[in-house]
Amino acid sequence: MTTAPTRRRQALVLALAVLGVASLGACTAGSGPDGSRPVSSAGPADPADRADLRRFYGQKLAWKPCGDHLCASLTVPMDYTRPGDGRTFVLPLAKAATAVPGKRVGSVVLNPGGPGERGVRLIKDGGADAMGPGVRERFDVVSFDPRGVGESRPALTCTPAGSADTAPGDDASSPPLVPRTDAERADALADARATADGCRKASGPLLAHVGTVDAARDLDVLRAALGDRRLTYVGWSYGTSLGTSYAEQFPRRVRAMVLDGAVDPSLDWRQRTLGQAAGFRDAVEEYAASCADVVGDGCPGATPEEIRGLIDRLVERTRREPLPVDDAAYGLDAAALVSALSLSMYTPEDQWAALSEALGEADGGDGTKLAALASGEEEPPGTEPEPGTDAESESGTEPDTGTGAGSDDASGTESDGGTEPSEPAGTVPEDNSEAALIAVNCLDVPHPRDPQAYWDALAPAEEAAGVYGTTGVTGELVCKGPAGPQRPHRVSAAGVPPVLVVGTAGDPATPYAEAVSLARQFPGGMLLSFEAPGHTGYGRNPCVDRKVEEYLIRLAKVRPGTACTP
Repeated sequence: MTTAPTRRRQALVLALAVLGVASLGACTAGSGPDGSRPVSSAGPADPADRADLRRFYGQKLAWKPCGDHLCASLTVPMDYTRPGDGRTFVLPLAKAATAVPGKRVGSVVLNPGGPGERGVRLIKDGGADAMGPGVRERFDVVSFDPRGVGESRPALTCTPAGSADTAPGDDASSPPLVPRTDAERADALADARATADGCRKASGPLLAHVGTVDAARDLDVLRAALGDRRLTYVGWSYGTSLGTSYAEQFPRRVRAMVLDGAVDPSLDWRQRTLGQAAGFRDAVEEYAASCADVVGDGCPGATPEEIRGLIDRLVERTRREPLPVDDAAYGLDAAALVSALSLSMYTPEDQWAALSEALGEADGGDGTKLAALASGEEEPPGTEPEPGTDAESESGTEPDTGTGAGSDDASGTESDGGTEPSEPAGTVPEDNSEAALIAVNCLDVPHPRDPQAYWDALAPAEEAAGVYGTTGVTGELVCKGPAGPQRPHRVSAAGVPPVLVVGTAGDPATPYAEAVSLARQFPGGMLLSFEAPGHTGYGRNPCVDRKVEEYLIRLAKVRPGTACTP
């Protein structure tokens, strides 16, 4: 059964999930050298030529049927600086074998984002079917669960063994949207510290090894195992960070790369937070202005002014007292309301009708449907999942215990280590995307240790984006502390072929300005604009799909200024 998080933890975690925020740095001390950009320990030499990496690069994938697709597993070193120590991650793979003999170019590798989204699930949910026939007949479509995510072994968790899914200090009160008093700020720090401590206790040995730089190196091992000389790749949202890191480390290994919903690596934590917060504020404003065009008579107000007034009224109402939620011990507070609004801005064509219905019911005093939206659930809290869905493994094979490269499904090679990989000390939930999102982002983006830096950011965030800004800033507190090896930097990928960046004008999670910036940072980078609200563009619009697929198939360039409309 899906369990709802407690109120305080819900506010913290959903702020993280909505805003894609940054780094659980307190758990990553000593994880790598400082530097202005990611550093590959392989240096200028080809990693595949390193004797200590050869057994990983030489893997032969053992594909087996899993439903309508094929599944395998890939073994990668946990620590690329010490690949022979026996510690590994075993990553599940899924493939839609769609390529037509005689037309096959290779494989196209997809990453659905997150961090924490599961690539195996993407393929099993029909991700390949969403791609055009021209792509499918030339490429097999492949994805994977990144290190620490989903069915990878070992996998991340922030729930120590024997602990309940609660945070210390949880009580009947709701966290304020703006912690102003010393007591409120102490509570916010305590909640963030409890989450960080839980991740350290449960996943400590893994946390220094789940960053994007290492995940990009896994991607190159996968490329080699697939038999492709160069990588063809599509990444959405966080997948653009993974693709950018790959391009920086292996620029001459790229055949084609689509980065949709771009993350700009040159921004620091505060710039990212304020940019995203403003994006969500603008998206909610667009919802009020365009609801009638998208939803029709189902809008919760007859005019944009009525919808804005309803949202403002609900924010003030839930600040004072949470709305009741059916079959739950908690109510819908203001932080959860903001999360429900924000999470409903990703695909307006699919989400705005449900949001409109939920807002109407909340105006009548029932917060159940908004609580479900805030929790990312398709059904209200307390609803049992259908048999055979979430309760079953996504990999299609028995879970691998992660004992090294000698695993039968991994490579057919033998481990030269003999030491089993570090397993997390906590219980890995069926869906560990929350833990992965916190751990990966906290390792990737450095944050200040002094809490005053966050309090100083509250006023500018409130002025720039209202409640969306303040919840974003407090969500960042979980990452207070030492960070991993990355620092904000401009892309350095000399020798990479033209990369296609897709930017959606009304994207709340990865603002359009980041796509513009990222395209300019790549040598020969190309920008394809989608003039619409919502997060990302490929798979949502025929014009965007056509331009992306012409590039994937025949490397067709996109001219400067090219834009698509709904």
